[in-house]
Amino acid sequence: MDEKLGRPEGTSEKLITFVKDRPGHDLRYAIDANKINKELGWSPSVTFEQGLSATIDWFLSNKKWLDNVTSGTYAKYYDKQYENR
Repeated sequence: MDEKLGRPEGTSEKLITFVKDRPGHDLRYAIDANKINKELGWSPSVTFEQGLSATIDWFLSNKKWLDNVTSGTYAKYYDKQYENR
């Protein structure tokens, strides 16, 4: 992430805040794609790392969209659309 944003290495990592886990929360998430591959013949066209990198690139290339979502404008639009329901 730091490389994509032109920041010194480790800058983004310092922004991570670990919180106490919720009781009963799964300790590990894992996806086993064997069934979907065996039954449907599907397999991912990119690796997780490639997909994550492409997703980050999309957000960085669409800053106006991201700013509208994170500014609250997005939520205000939906509040207005559904205020009479």
